[in-house]
Amino acid sequence: MLKGALIPCLITLSCLVYAQQSKFVIDGQAQGTSYNIQYYAPNSFVSKIEIDSVLNVIDNSMSLYNNQSLITAFNEADRKLELDEHMANVVKRSFYINRISNGLFDITVMPLVGLWGFGPNRINTFPQPHTIDSILQFVGMDKLILEGNTLIKNDKRVRLDLNGIAQGYSVDVISRLLDSKGIESYLVELGGEIKVKGYKDVNIPFEIAIESPQDAKYSNIILQLTDKAVTTSGNYRRAFDLEGRRIHHHINPRDGYPVQNNVASVTVVASTAMDADGYDNVFMAMTPEAGISLANSLEDIDIYIIYKDNGRFKEAFSAGFNRYVKKQSTN
Repeated sequence: MLKGALIPCLITLSCLVYAQQSKFVIDGQAQGTSYNIQYYAPNSFVSKIEIDSVLNVIDNSMSLYNNQSLITAFNEADRKLELDEHMANVVKRSFYINRISNGLFDITVMPLVGLWGFGPNRINTFPQPHTIDSILQFVGMDKLILEGNTLIKNDKRVRLDLNGIAQGYSVDVISRLLDSKGIESYLVELGGEIKVKGYKDVNIPFEIAIESPQDAKYSNIILQLTDKAVTTSGNYRRAFDLEGRRIHHHINPRDGYPVQNNVASVTVVASTAMDADGYDNVFMAMTPEAGISLANSLEDIDIYIIYKDNGRFKEAFSAGFNRYVKKQSTN
């Protein structure tokens, strides 16, 4: 399910343990990808069955691959639907990010995603401009109204795709489950969306290495995080060549065309995985300069951008990002 646009970022974890605490690991498959949970506690407080049960509930809410899911029911409905708690939380935050991004983040972009060959069927010719224009008539979050937990669409052709934010939300939900068990040190990773709490050892943060768009190797940046979420999105994974052009999966909801800029990847550090997941779509659609400017204006959002300039990869950082970067030894 969910964010097929992202490949799980490569993480490096030093596996030390707190004094008198054990390390517990839970691995599995969910939402069309894998998950990995590591936590430190005196005893095993959470089971794989509990984790899978929570993720299955979220799938039943927001999975486009589940014909019985709530989002499928909304997409097939003529007008409105009562949302459950999970989908309501995600849609509400989507409205906020849509507003902050001046419409660059848009959960109604699903018909355009399919039109450009990122749905079940790949295309072999470019969509015609008149076809794009006709679809744009029912794309845009201004076509949606949220009244309490009731979501209303003013055009029955409106379709939702929450893949750009719901996987991060899933990480937050699992994190809250661990919190409820009294677990004070953990790492939750699902499809590359990561959230950490506490430390992997006394006063030693979790360490996360960022994947580079250049040959999928590590970048030189290693993050040290505690009580933060992080996600990386790139245009070097989910893309294909058509008529001599590279077509990327990030679609601009304003004009209906795949984003064409020089940004190769964006790493977002935020307080919640849902925000990190949602905002990485926004920054991928902006120029590096505009992305840094927006990140610097937002609270609890820091970003690291890798972009191409004259055939070479370069880096850009928001003002607060360096606080998370591991300082390399000069010895």
